[in-house]
Amino acid sequence: MSDGRKSELDALAVALLVGCCAIWGLGQVAAKVGLSEIPPLLQASVRSLGAALLLLLWCRLRGLDVLKADGTGRAGLQAGLLFAAEFGCIFVGLQYTTASRMAVFLYLAPFVVALGMPLISRSEKLRTVQACGLALAFGGVVWAFAEGFTRPAAGATQWLGDALGIAAALLWGLTTLTMRGTALATALPEKSLLYQLGISALALGLASWVQGEATPQHLSALGWTVLAFQTVVITFASYLVWFWLVRHYPATRISAFTLLTPMFGLLAGVLLLNDPLTPRLLTALAAVCVGIWLVNRPPALPRASR
Repeated sequence: MSDGRKSELDALAVALLVGCCAIWGLGQVAAKVGLSEIPPLLQASVRSLGAALLLLLWCRLRGLDVLKADGTGRAGLQAGLLFAAEFGCIFVGLQYTTASRMAVFLYLAPFVVALGMPLISRSEKLRTVQACGLALAFGGVVWAFAEGFTRPAAGATQWLGDALGIAAALLWGLTTLTMRGTALATALPEKSLLYQLGISALALGLASWVQGEATPQHLSALGWTVLAFQTVVITFASYLVWFWLVRHYPATRISAFTLLTPMFGLLAGVLLLNDPLTPRLLTALAAVCVGIWLVNRPPALPRASR
């Protein structure tokens, strides 16, 4: 194709998609490990700042003028503040709940987008199958969330961490809707990402200072490793790979792979952090994954008349 787009996913695309999902699934584990040495808001701020600097360098090397005024400032500020609030909820929430539970609850975000898109574009109506997927996922998450009040595997305040995970999913969905329903829809993906990283670095840093979080005087090798992994691999490299995939492959086929992320996140938490694996959480995982598949399932084409 002349624009470099492909109509089908090839082996490279599948490998990159699975790799991105695995990396994102490890994100909550890395943040949880980092909390033992770096306060939550400060950790989120540093990772955003580091990734923003790397992104600026990348754009300069590629000749992309992402600092040019183009009328996206207000929308960029909104997206950046939503992004900051989202990750503030994630990192603070991980103090109270497990990485596995956070990974599952966070992926309610696609359903927020599915509900909100009809308000942005009339052609994006919520189909019956999408509504069923949304209801299924919501029911599974409610079932798992109730566990925080009856049998909290992560402690008495598990419900608070779970609630912050759900809040983060709502904020993630609102960020996506902002990017699709404002001037950011026509901006360079790198510029949209830079808004989110730069503004969140400042907002989260300010929030860390207001909260009186202590700056660590010394980090262990593990602390530096998880911070570098979050900054370089997750927030910088994997996002750039994702944008490249969106540019070159069908979005509907790519989006179906997002259901792998909560699965990887759950497995990573259980295997690396010994997170408790409860029947209710497994039920929620299955409901969210099936729900994501139903929401992203393309509409059936009308049959041709004979």
